[in-house]
Amino acid sequence: MSKALKGSWDTIIILLTVLAIVIASAGVPNFGTSRNFTFLILDLLPIVLIALPMTLIIVTGEIDLSVASILGLTSSLMGWFWNNGLSIEMIIPLVVVIGAIAGVFNGFLVNSLGLPSLAVTIGTLALYRGLAFVVLGDGAVADFPFDYTAWVTGTIAGGPVPNVLILIVALAIVFGVVLHATPFGRSLYAIGANDKAAHFAGIPVARTKFWLYVASGAVAGLVGILWTLRYSSARADNGSGLELAVVAAVLLGGVSIFGGKGSLPGVLAGVVLLATLQNALRLQDVSGQALNIVTGTLLVLSVLLPNLASSIRTTWQRRRRRQAPAS
Repeated sequence: MSKALKGSWDTIIILLTVLAIVIASAGVPNFGTSRNFTFLILDLLPIVLIALPMTLIIVTGEIDLSVASILGLTSSLMGWFWNNGLSIEMIIPLVVVIGAIAGVFNGFLVNSLGLPSLAVTIGTLALYRGLAFVVLGDGAVADFPFDYTAWVTGTIAGGPVPNVLILIVALAIVFGVVLHATPFGRSLYAIGANDKAAHFAGIPVARTKFWLYVASGAVAGLVGILWTLRYSSARADNGSGLELAVVAAVLLGGVSIFGGKGSLPGVLAGVVLLATLQNALRLQDVSGQALNIVTGTLLVLSVLLPNLASSIRTTWQRRRRRQAPAS
């Protein structure tokens, strides 16, 4: 293992994820079964997909807390469109576009008007969720085509690997290549490190952040479709609270909340670690409130520990520099 990897947060999270899977497989009944593997992938599906564009946004030093509400809004619209006679083939692209439009609104407020992303997306979190209830109320729509619901919940060739894993892998590759192998991805790190310096270096900071919000909204719309088809239920409250799990997974994966640092492999490991812990606790009949405590604790630790480690490393390096002339 190279010096670059030793002690890195990504490596630590990957090792913790492997350890959590091993311990859960050995100590939690039914965790290691193929049936539970299918459910585990389906459970992490919404978190991992929304975490992909969220990673890029947080790398630039911004955040999007409205993603779960966009999911709920697109789910409600999906049910409303279906009740009003639109075909599922028309509804799916339409809903993704509406999710992207919600992202356009976020991007406009943050980048064109210069408003803080935290305040903006807390506001649109409430706005989009409220619109979802206006569209569908407290009811639910549950008669979607069987072929579509069966594909989302089904597996490849009847085995343990869910069909949706294909979508997860495809989008993870796309976002990974964009972030780590393109000039655009390098510009995101530059923006997160110092957006003013990035602007003077010729990077279109506002436009770049704007399109990240559009991508985030579109992916949240896609997840709204998958969520609705998985449970065969379009509801205004679908995905409530999911933004907490997404942000926790991204930060747990080593992306700095201050921007400029992080990698997609670390985020993917963070998602799997979070999903593994939640799944294992559910199998142990742990309450939903306890799961929220675990998620919140991980969110706090994911911010605290990397910064604490960085401070210790900086202090140690300063001491070494002071001692160097005397040695």
